[in-house]
Amino acid sequence: MIIKELFGKKPCGCEVYSYTLKNSNGASVRILTLGGIIQAINVPDKNNNLADVVCGYDDVNSYLTCGGYQGALIGRFGNRIKNSKFSIDGVEYKLYSNEKSNHLHGGNVGFDKKLWDAKAWQIGDTMYLELSYLSKDMEEGYPGNLNVKVLYSFDDNNTLTINYKATTDKKTVLNLTNHAYFNLGGYDSGRIENHSLWIDSDKITEVDSELIPTGKEISVTNTPFDFRKEKLIGQNINDDNDLLKLGQGYDHNFILNADGTVKHIATLADTVSGRKMDVYTNQPCVQIYAANCINEDDAPFKNGVAQKKRCAVCLETQHAPDSPNQPTFPSCGLDIGELYDYTTTFKFYN
Repeated sequence: MIIKELFGKKPCGCEVYSYTLKNSNGASVRILTLGGIIQAINVPDKNNNLADVVCGYDDVNSYLTCGGYQGALIGRFGNRIKNSKFSIDGVEYKLYSNEKSNHLHGGNVGFDKKLWDAKAWQIGDTMYLELSYLSKDMEEGYPGNLNVKVLYSFDDNNTLTINYKATTDKKTVLNLTNHAYFNLGGYDSGRIENHSLWIDSDKITEVDSELIPTGKEISVTNTPFDFRKEKLIGQNINDDNDLLKLGQGYDHNFILNADGTVKHIATLADTVSGRKMDVYTNQPCVQIYAANCINEDDAPFKNGVAQKKRCAVCLETQHAPDSPNQPTFPSCGLDIGELYDYTTTFKFYN
């Protein structure tokens, strides 16, 4: 079942719609045409009780004015670009600086604030929502008219898949992701230190004081970043580790043992509710962010729930931060005639 509803209006009067993809088991995903935002995910626990496991807001204005990029599509470039610039074929492109001197998550008005065109359909037990957007040449400083299509699907196996496709008419850089904040106990259930996490990653990228990669890779062995065996997020989150302290907890890029195919790269589990989430992707990296820097003075979440630090964890599948300026990192370049095509799947079970 697909339910389309008016969610609200932007200050300009433009209408924002929600699309709820609800399967035969009663589980559902709600997505907004504003920023492709995942506004809610309701999935069952070990006793088959449904709860909403992503943070978010009840109104358009909060999504437009509050920080954190709650649930949103991020583009053109997820994560940070050093000094807000990069070069292609000797031509330098200057981007908007929105985190000190650096460019973060698409700049001043990124994909998270755009209205997307939508169409929805269902085939068998799988529901689809396709969002499309034309990012014009030099929007936020990026070259190329970029045609983007993001396809969400949800089925009776409680599996949410996001496929990102894009083409350009000029050489450009691109790094799309989603910034959902997950708490598998329910977004209103408190902190996530009791969630366990497994990641198929042997290395992280070293970062400087502004969380910009230095270009070096660091082995996770004998560090708080070793999740190759499942462990609680809170087990080492406050360790006396220089890199960990820079992010005030986990806010780091994990280099996946990737081979270019969509494969299982992480598992998040809540030890109380019994909910689990497997993550699959063909991206080379994932940013783990434990909501250490949430602004507790921002507007409350859905149903008046106050924002609290470490209330959720993000698993942002991506290319590494600052990839346009790091020649040893996997390329995030997109050429004329080339298809950007990445997929991330979140499979919920108990």
